[in-house]
Amino acid sequence: MIEFHLDGRSGVSPYLQLVHQVRHALRLGLLREGDQLPTVKDVVARLAINPNTVLKAYRELEHEGLVAARPGVGTFVTRTLADSSLAAHGPLRQELRRWLTKARMAGLDDESIEALFMTTFRTAAQEDTA
Repeated sequence: MIEFHLDGRSGVSPYLQLVHQVRHALRLGLLREGDQLPTVKDVVARLAINPNTVLKAYRELEHEGLVAARPGVGTFVTRTLADSSLAAHGPLRQELRRWLTKARMAGLDDESIEALFMTTFRTAAQEDTA
């Protein structure tokens, strides 16, 4: 089961953070069809957020066809976002961990690492579309 976390410094609304975390878990194969999402009550207790925030996230995921609510039972994954590239994730994750180790050894903190990664990612994406 997925464990949600919130980053108050991200500038992204809490409900969208929940939606993104479910999408990422679906894309990485961490959540599969039939898996149950945490109950609204559990998420509220763990993250100390408004129940409507969790409900809004779950409704958006349901609208996208990724989950379905079963009244009185819970919310369940109805489809995955993982594709044939899932097999490549392991080796890529190992390479990324090595890169993260090098970045930390070079003195970069988490925010600097994230900024470097995102800037490089966006620049590469723009170059690929040009």
